[in-house]
Amino acid sequence: MERISLSNSAFEGDNNAYLFADGSETVLIDTGDWMTTTREQLEAALSDRGLEFADIDRVFLTHWHHDHCGLAGEIQAESGAEVLVHAADAPLVGGDDDAWDAMNERQQRYFAEWGMPDDRQAALLEYMADGETTVETPTVTAFEDGDTFSFNDTELEAVHTSGHAAGLSMFEADHDGERVVFSGDALLPVYTPNVGGADVRVDRPLAKYLRALQRIVDTDYDRAWPGHRDPIDDPADRAQHIIDHHRERSWRVLDALDRKGPCDTWTVSADLFGDLDGIHVLHGPGEAYAHLEHLERAGTVVREGTEYRLADGVAEELAATDGERWDLEY
Repeated sequence: MERISLSNSAFEGDNNAYLFADGSETVLIDTGDWMTTTREQLEAALSDRGLEFADIDRVFLTHWHHDHCGLAGEIQAESGAEVLVHAADAPLVGGDDDAWDAMNERQQRYFAEWGMPDDRQAALLEYMADGETTVETPTVTAFEDGDTFSFNDTELEAVHTSGHAAGLSMFEADHDGERVVFSGDALLPVYTPNVGGADVRVDRPLAKYLRALQRIVDTDYDRAWPGHRDPIDDPADRAQHIIDHHRERSWRVLDALDRKGPCDTWTVSADLFGDLDGIHVLHGPGEAYAHLEHLERAGTVVREGTEYRLADGVAEELAATDGERWDLEY
């Protein structure tokens, strides 16, 4: 396996594509985005190894986000490669118009529920439209959690880790004597993957993501190969750090409601993240919503229309902590 680093200035640092070419099959995990620069980088990396798009037999995708699947269609057009993605994301990657219409409608419904101002909605929709791509759309093969795939001397097992995206999946493997995981955006070395905004199709996004993180802690992989940036040498420790980060963020949501009184998701987002631009206009309130929804289900927060308030007695419990972090149960 070889890691190929591909430029990405918009999100969580350079993307990774993982190449398996030591055997009868040539396989990629993720492709990077569809930008010309990215294509040139991937073509050059393959050429250095005596390969080209036409040599690729299979492409495994961690999820539907364009910075991970952007070149899958072009690779398939040149090679006939099989493109595999979790069933929850297959309609989006495969360009199903009904799936995309449902996604867009749900986004705009959430924008209104979150209290996103009309001008910020318009700017966000314009930003996202600028990022749309007209490159080749692949024909996809759907897989499910626990499916296994063999090629060369490698066996991958798909691990469904919904939260950041409905179909987000990791791939477990034994590599160089280690139990490793190709974690996509489920586990990143620097950023904490967005939940709530990155894929509005996900119900209970924070609860699902926390379960995925706990699985990483419990499995205790030797190494994680993430979708962005450098490998992670202690995946369990990194996953626990992100769990703790979300516990702290939920406390900050409660603190915002305690100080401001009943308010909508947009107001909580502004308290957490300040003024946002670009794609973060989606990700900020999405993250606030994920925490508010989680706290509402726990009975700590009450929703009334589009506003949230602390449940009875919670303010007193917060005050009793005397500034210490209130330890939330997950």
